[in-house]
Amino acid sequence: MMKKIQKNSRRHPLYAKNGMVITGNVLASQAGLQMLMQGGNAIDAAIATAAMLTVVEPTANGLGSDCFAIVWIHEKLYGLNASGKSPALLSKEKVLHKHQDHLQMPKYGWTPVTVPGAVSGWQALSKRFGKLPFAKLLAPAIEAAKHGFPLQQETARLWLKAIQNAKSNWQEPCFDAWFSTFDLPVEEGKIVKLPQIADALEKIAKSGGESLYTGQLAQRIEEESIKYGGFLRESDLEQHQVEWVEPLFINYRGYQVYELPPNGQGITALMALNALACFDGENPDLPHTHLRIEAIKQAFAYAKRYISDPKAMNIDPSLLIDAKVGQEMASRISLEKAGNDWLRPYGSGTVYLCTADREGNMVSMIQSNYMGFGSGIVVDGVSLQNRGADFSLDENEINFLCPNKRTYHTIIPGFLCKAGKAIGPFGVMGGYMQPQGHVQVITNLLDEHLDIQESLDAPRWMWLKDNELEVETDFDPDVIQDLKQRGHLVKIQEEYSRFGRGQILFRLENGVYMGACESRTDSNISCY
Repeated sequence: MMKKIQKNSRRHPLYAKNGMVITGNVLASQAGLQMLMQGGNAIDAAIATAAMLTVVEPTANGLGSDCFAIVWIHEKLYGLNASGKSPALLSKEKVLHKHQDHLQMPKYGWTPVTVPGAVSGWQALSKRFGKLPFAKLLAPAIEAAKHGFPLQQETARLWLKAIQNAKSNWQEPCFDAWFSTFDLPVEEGKIVKLPQIADALEKIAKSGGESLYTGQLAQRIEEESIKYGGFLRESDLEQHQVEWVEPLFINYRGYQVYELPPNGQGITALMALNALACFDGENPDLPHTHLRIEAIKQAFAYAKRYISDPKAMNIDPSLLIDAKVGQEMASRISLEKAGNDWLRPYGSGTVYLCTADREGNMVSMIQSNYMGFGSGIVVDGVSLQNRGADFSLDENEINFLCPNKRTYHTIIPGFLCKAGKAIGPFGVMGGYMQPQGHVQVITNLLDEHLDIQESLDAPRWMWLKDNELEVETDFDPDVIQDLKQRGHLVKIQEEYSRFGRGQILFRLENGVYMGACESRTDSNISCY
């Protein structure tokens, strides 16, 4: 028997009538709110927030990021995949030739750099659904980068850690631009200016985003890539296109939980929830935490086997969330002991945001440089992601490295509906923690019946590999003991950033918005 999660949150959800913006930084949330106050909609607010986050939280994202979004507008859900592909010149043979001491993709430098998709995602969202001029949406970010902004506490902490790591590991000349851009005297409350990022944002704003793909920034990226033996070229940037996709969903406890289809790993959360739907989530005699961990293991086993660029997948993703698959997964879960399966986690750096306007439009959006500052490569203020580090060099794996291929992607926006009506967006950041965080937030809401703030604040677990598990310092000791008795190898982890950072924004039946933000970081809600 396992105890239910205790309602121990000291924060409360906030409510607003006309609009709401939630993300991990107060200045970014306010940038989005400015757009709402100036006649923009939730999509405009999301773009302004995303742009501002590349300035005020560069520890997790940048102008070289990817992004994904789920948009509720005109009583319908739309999915956007703005992730970039591998360079046309990149192959296993070239990686092994360049990195003869590596048996897998390197994490840093030019080799794992893929085409940056975030700016193209902003463009696409603005063109299809936005109301305000594109350049106006980037104005708050340009102002902050050019004239300075105060550092928030958690951003400063992670920035200092990144500088220490960079000084220890990034000795090659290709990283010099990172140091000239980001090796600053960092402390919370200190005013920071990022003139290189301001310049890049101005070029992007004036060109409607095209500078990064066909203009001056694209040319500079190719020049630097060739100079340091990279594989990315201007032609890769020019050929990049976003994809509008149909979100996938499962029914869970009377609600529809939506995620985007692969190459993202959102379907992993859906597979785990599908298995958990086979158990009574309110039965006090069931080992609920154990079941959720085991469901995630089953889901990641499927993810490793099947998820990659949809063009490379040999199965229709919708088949993976069929009820019969959920039943098969549930049947393999032992109530008494932990099982063994796959996961090889990397750290990550990601930002999540959600927005809503007075018309009822809502956006769930996420963007990331992947591992903190990403590849460590910066070109004229554009910090490039290292998403290619997730490619496999094993030809037998579905995520095998090929030219012009999207890799397995960790960042996932979520959305909840009921009976065809939007409830609202939710998300949890953190690499391979993300589907685990989505499962924990949804089960906290729909099985534990916690409110949205309690669902975020509840102590989290993170499965690593085999039977290895980490839990937060305030995790219930009785549950820890129960997990150990079932064969889980539990470690108490003091680094709270490992357990993800989330936000939730729901719309009540009377049209009022209810928001919750993450206690593990500098999250903030702006609303009116």
